[in-house]
Amino acid sequence: MTDFKTGFVPNEVYKVEQFGNSWKLIDTQGTKVGTMGVTTGTRKGAFNEGKALQAYINKNGKKVFRKVDMDVYNSLVIPMNTDNGGVQFEDSTDHKAIKDFIHKGSVQLKPNELVMPDLKWKYLIRSAVRAKNIMMTGPAGCGKTMAAKALVNSLDRPDFYFNLGATQDPRATLIGNTMFDQKRGTYFSESSFVQAIKTPNAVILLDELSRAHPDAWNILMTVLDQGQRYLRLDEAEGSPIVNVAEGVTFIATANIGNEYTSTRVIDRAILDRFVTIEMDVLNDEQEFGLLKYMYPEVNDDDLRAIAEISHHTRTQSMSDSGKVTSMVSTRASVEMAGLIYDGFDLFESAEISIFPFFSQDGGVDSERTYIKQLVQKYVKDENGEPLFNEVDQEKDSEDNIPMF
Repeated sequence: MTDFKTGFVPNEVYKVEQFGNSWKLIDTQGTKVGTMGVTTGTRKGAFNEGKALQAYINKNGKKVFRKVDMDVYNSLVIPMNTDNGGVQFEDSTDHKAIKDFIHKGSVQLKPNELVMPDLKWKYLIRSAVRAKNIMMTGPAGCGKTMAAKALVNSLDRPDFYFNLGATQDPRATLIGNTMFDQKRGTYFSESSFVQAIKTPNAVILLDELSRAHPDAWNILMTVLDQGQRYLRLDEAEGSPIVNVAEGVTFIATANIGNEYTSTRVIDRAILDRFVTIEMDVLNDEQEFGLLKYMYPEVNDDDLRAIAEISHHTRTQSMSDSGKVTSMVSTRASVEMAGLIYDGFDLFESAEISIFPFFSQDGGVDSERTYIKQLVQKYVKDENGEPLFNEVDQEKDSEDNIPMF
């Protein structure tokens, strides 16, 4: 059985403020969080009595709210001052340390293989430090998961990985299953996700969120809501809940766009629970730098060819008059370089790692033919000379195949 600790929930305390004819809850960060399901009578009563409201787990595992002294709330409020024109800050020493880490220390922690502007890296770090839910978006293979894992390593926090796109049973993955054996009888086996959200300061990666079943989004609603942060183990009202531990950060990755099959338009209510960081598609120089860092033993001509081929497919796929509709991802580029490192030549590595992404429909006019001819322009003989002669190049130029 899942263990439920009855009693008050640490750090989940709210004060009540009146706004017109309504009474709203304010968390210890000073954020208005609405009603949290607390009845109007309870909120109004706490306000009139000068009391705070603290979450309490009863013997049935249900979260309720009970009145407590305001001293309980005040003890959890981050020290603030209003010396700067009414703008609130943390204690100056603490705030300076946080700023120094975001703008100086964090840059030193960014791995060399992660091609990501320092500005976005610092925003990623800042979002994690401030316990924001983070959504990483961008084309397939652009480095979203790599950036998320780099964040985990730089913060040295416990981490958990869940591929929601591969989940066939969201309830089993995110909540657990009812099991039976002869010795124990019927019992509930909690999922790895439940264990993850109970781990203080954990970083939880939710990969392929845009491919997740809508049932998974519904389950995650209260987990990701900063004003709730709990997982309900059953849909029935009053069913047991598991609170998200203090300091837990969620990072999701998503491919957003019509060009990605099997993806869904993510519910706006889910998107609103994240800050979004868009990963950029690399240009050819950035791609070459990444490949050279990962495979320094591979000759520069081959690595630059891979980078230029990849960049060309990206510009073509984004053009209304482009010759191809797919692009070579950075992930595919890295695989292509790895094949060359292991003894395959340039054309062989392209045939294995990138040709399958392009359609053969249309025969000699197909995207596959176009990409093959593009790659062949970089293939050289034993003397380092291009295999194509000028006649072939003129013909290819007429067919609108790019020259480099």
